[in-house]
Amino acid sequence: MMNTRSALFYLVLFSFIGCQSGQTNKTSQATIKKETNPISKNNQFNKYWYSGKAELNSYTLKQARYGEIREGEVVLVFVTEPFSVSKQVKLDNPQKAGTDAVSVMKLNHVRKFNTGIYDYAIITSTFTPINTKKYPFTLKSSTSIQEWCGHTFTQLNLADDTYNFKQFSYFEADGDEEKTINATYLEEALFTKIRIAKGQLPEGEINLIPSTIYSRFNYKKMDVEKAKISKTTSEKTLNYKIKYLSINRTLTIGVEKNFPYKILNWTEDNGTGLLTTAKLKASSTEPYWKQKKVSDQDKRKALKLKYE
Repeated sequence: MMNTRSALFYLVLFSFIGCQSGQTNKTSQATIKKETNPISKNNQFNKYWYSGKAELNSYTLKQARYGEIREGEVVLVFVTEPFSVSKQVKLDNPQKAGTDAVSVMKLNHVRKFNTGIYDYAIITSTFTPINTKKYPFTLKSSTSIQEWCGHTFTQLNLADDTYNFKQFSYFEADGDEEKTINATYLEEALFTKIRIAKGQLPEGEINLIPSTIYSRFNYKKMDVEKAKISKTTSEKTLNYKIKYLSINRTLTIGVEKNFPYKILNWTEDNGTGLLTTAKLKASSTEPYWKQKKVSDQDKRKALKLKYE
């Protein structure tokens, strides 16, 4: 992770590099041209997101699974990092990467709940460039679903105008799979898009790739689907409704109306009569990667975390 001074230096460096002509990388010029309404960063954004800390958020979870509601917990970890466009990994030496370096907002979405005697542990990591004008689509998303029966791992990597999709599964019905999916917005990256875009999502009909959790839990092949996004506002919140037109799924997201536009709650409705819901419990900013001592466990209390 970076301190404030070095992070701001790299942000300026990335902005300068992005203005140069003739740059080529794995993301094609055709993909770049799809972007509209570029996001203008300001000192408030930079001070918060390049402070050398991550934003940690805990949520009370009610997860619909196997026809019942399960009690659980979600942690959303938002942090900016230097990222390699070609290798699609965090850069150890971004100053040496040249035009391959891009600043991304990483989201680790950690979800835990029990089903009877056994538990589920799910983590999804998404890597979305801050410069959405140049990189409109998330570069990478990976999901690991672990439970006592077995586990699956799914990853999407952006390459030109497609995502390279790979899935590895313990279960025969899933098996191992590789394919390409047309590049578009990812449901799993909507939270980071909101944080980068001053709380905003594009309204109207869009192409959207549903979340891996939905696809795996409902035995749906992952592909591009049509969805319609609408927004309502109240005194303190922005409320988004994402309704898929081709599958039975509706996602609603409550967002803090003012900076830093935290995710306050969300609901997932898959047409079964049971809703998955998450509601914010606590939030803090910490350099968590440094907090490895037994004494640092007290910080979990501030986040009101229950599940180990």
